[in-house]
Parts: sequence; C-alpha cells; structure tokens
Amino acid sequence: MSIKKVLVLGASGDQGLPLLDALQAAGFETTAGVRRGDALKETRHAGLATAHADILDEESLVRAFDGRDALAMHLPFEFDRARAAGFGARIGAAARRAGLRKIVFNTSCFVANEDLGLSAHDGRRDIERSIEASGADYVVIRPVVFMDNMIRVWSKPSIVNNGVFAYPAKDTLKINWICLEDVAAYMASALGRDELRAEKILVGGPEALVGAEVAERLSAAAGRTIRFQSLTPDEFASKMSLLVTGSPDVAPHGIYDRMAQFYRWYNGQPTSPLSLDLAPVLAKLPIAPTPLLAWARRQDWSRV
Repeated sequence: MSIKKVLVLGASGDQGLPLLDALQAAGFETTAGVRRGDALKETRHAGLATAHADILDEESLVRAFDGRDALAMHLPFEFDRARAAGFGARIGAAARRAGLRKIVFNTSCFVANEDLGLSAHDGRRDIERSIEASGADYVVIRPVVFMDNMIRVWSKPSIVNNGVFAYPAKDTLKINWICLEDVAAYMASALGRDELRAEKILVGGPEALVGAEVAERLSAAAGRTIRFQSLTPDEFASKMSLLVTGSPDVAPHGIYDRMAQFYRWYNGQPTSPLSLDLAPVLAKLPIAPTPLLAWARRQDWSRV
C-alpha cells in the first residue's frame, strides 16, 4: 500500500466520523481538514491531528493538502449547482497544486453516468469532473440510500411512536440500503488499493429490499410490528417542510421540492437505479457489507 498520509474533508459530520474510524483501523496516518480548530472536540476523535481547510478558500486547501498522499472526502449536499461546481473546482485545483496522489470522494447519494436535470445530482457530477481533471488517481464512491436515514428526525419518530416506516419510495422500489460504516469501509479499501486509479463505483448493502421487506427487518430488530407506508415524493417534501419550517407548503424549486425530485426520478424508472449487483463491487472493494437487520439491531428503537 503506497498511500500513507490521508486528509479527510467533512471529518466531523456523521459520514466523516465512521470514515476516521475506518482509516485509522486500516493504519492510515489521518488528519482532519476542518474550518474550526475545535470541530472534533465533542467527538470520539477529539485528539486527532487537524489542519485548517475551507472548501471556499483554495489557498487553505493547498496548505492542508501539502505533504499528504491522499484526500478522502464527502461534501455538503448542495442544491445550487454552480456552488457545488465551485467546491469541486477549488478542491481539484488545490489537489493539483499540492501534488496529491489520490482522491476518494463519497458523493453521499446515487449518481448516474449522465446529467439528470437535478441540480444536486448534476452538481455532484461537476465535482467528479474536477477530480478527474486534478491529475490525481481517483475513486468515486456513489452510495445508493443510507440505512441511517431511518434514524433521522424525519423518520425515526414515526417508527418509534407510530410503528410506521414512512419513506418516499413506491411499494416496488428495490433499494440496496447501505450503512455509513460500510461507506467508510469502501472508502478505506479504495485508498489501500493502488490498482484503482480512475473508478466510479456505485455501492450498496447486500440486499435489494422493497419497503415492506425493510419494515419486516425493523420489526424483528424492534421486537414489535413496524409497517411500511409509501409516501409520494410530494407528501415527503410537505412533511419535511412542516418539520423544519412549521409549514407544509412547498415552494416550487425550493429545497424540499428539489429533495423530492430525486425520489420522483427514482420512482419513475422502469428498473430501480438503487438496486445493484454487488459481485463486481466486491471484486474491487472486498469488504463484508452489513445486512439491514444486523444494522437495525444495533439501533435503539425504544425511544426517539
């Protein structure tokens, strides 16, 4: 393994912390790129080395990347495509100037091989293009849908209080749900495999499940009946708006409408884009992906 020193962008977030775990377990010399020096203070990685890195400031990125072999990152979910493209342009330019040898990017969502007319999705593709242009080897990890969405404030209360797993997926939409720890494991594996030099890999968990099958596994983990409720994307957007703003009204082309656009697209495809054959993935990135039931049994379903 030629990669030793890795800088992590997004280290203090819920996707970054398991990534730090995975990188350290794999033996990488890991530094967190942070805007605030105390960003990790209240986390299990409080003692980790940090470097100032701001994705809005190319010079800070050059300094943070200097002396490192590789960058591992996830980035804010951005619905302004031009702003997302700016993130990628600065990171790519800084990587080139600092001489980074490898970049592993977690897109944090499904990304297709073509633009879809969805601003957040297409902005991710712009970031990918900047990574390709950086001159560094790269692996783009494209996860489908996170298991951890089920324990978010917009999902878990319904499961705990009402016994209902409500999600904007049609009844027949198959999803290879993936946990954040597995995304981190895929990223660490990608950094450790020198032969992976220009890859875009859609990753998921070991099972392609429809909503009712997810509910069965949640029921087994919680020890009581959980049923699946298929929300329309518009219902989902309205519930999100109500939760955050206090109003169920969704502005056209606003953030909640744009979130719903993803699921309108997923639900509208003749074959689920969120269902995949893991065999070719595991040939490149040999990890042991976590079944949903095993993940669910690690969660506390007794309280929100």
